[in-house]
Amino acid sequence: MESNDMEDPSLKNSNNTSFKRKLIVFGDSATRNNNNKQMEQFKGQPYAATGMVNYMQGEDHGLDITRARLSNVLRRHEQLKDRLSRDTDKMVYDRLQREFDNARAVQTEERHLNGEQWNDGLLATVRQRVHMELERKAMQGDASMAVNSHFHGKITYRAGTKVICCLEGARIGIQYETSFAGEPCEFYHCVLESKSFLEKMTVIEHTVPFFLPIREAENDLLSSNAMKFIDYVGELVQAYVDRREQIRLIKELYGNQIGELYHSLSYNVIEFVLDDNDCKLTVSLRYADLVSVLPTRIRVLAWPINLKKSLSAAPATNNKKPQAVPARLSYAEDALRTMTLPEGNYLINERYPRHFI
Repeated sequence: MESNDMEDPSLKNSNNTSFKRKLIVFGDSATRNNNNKQMEQFKGQPYAATGMVNYMQGEDHGLDITRARLSNVLRRHEQLKDRLSRDTDKMVYDRLQREFDNARAVQTEERHLNGEQWNDGLLATVRQRVHMELERKAMQGDASMAVNSHFHGKITYRAGTKVICCLEGARIGIQYETSFAGEPCEFYHCVLESKSFLEKMTVIEHTVPFFLPIREAENDLLSSNAMKFIDYVGELVQAYVDRREQIRLIKELYGNQIGELYHSLSYNVIEFVLDDNDCKLTVSLRYADLVSVLPTRIRVLAWPINLKKSLSAAPATNNKKPQAVPARLSYAEDALRTMTLPEGNYLINERYPRHFI
């Protein structure tokens, strides 16, 4: 009969559903063969090491990644520093240095200011001299113009490591002398414009490194306390030179022991590693502000290298991973709070072998 020859639709759907379920559970022959091959490959591979070996390998891998990232950041910082400190900055420095040299060459007197002699009244006198000199030149052709001999002399002032002088065009120049360990280092310059006594002074030129916050100091201090601003810039550049030269000196003295060294452009964040036969010391320094020459946050850790090697070779027991715990050297941290970096590093090298082992 025709009805017997025709396939029942419900039965066909049921068979299809059952076949699909089998494919999902067991997969087709090609899939099963592929899975079997993968399982055979896994069976042929040795199991990953456990215990301290895994721990150390993972730790070293993470440190390598961190070092690579830090090196890349430092490289980019150096490139930025080079771009921002090229010929243009050198030309400004040379021009300002010539102006200061010329001003001091024609001076009639250099007055040394001690203690309270450097004050707001003296700065007001300098501003008055600047404007009197400007008016004198403007009226130079007027024979009837009386010359005030009190302001006619060209006087420069020295207050500590600062030299203040009058420059052409209603400008006050401050030259900062920096030093390290009693030896002179480079000069820095800051030029203030004083249009009138009714207007605040502004910084129109300077040779302070771009990463030091002279513009922030100008906004915060110059209009309210010009003398404090001038002093602060001097402290800023001197502290920067001091931190920089400390790093330069430890690289010269302990370069063969320093495995890695990182620092910010302003040297207010410093990290370095000292390698020894039996240990590795990591030193981390943070400075509270950019006028500090001694760090306020210090951490010195000692990692026993030989212990680390022996632990990595030993098998793990009781499913516990042995760990090489670093020792914190509090005596070294205390020393670095009161000593310069080269002095503190010398003390660390002297006391460390007897202290930690």
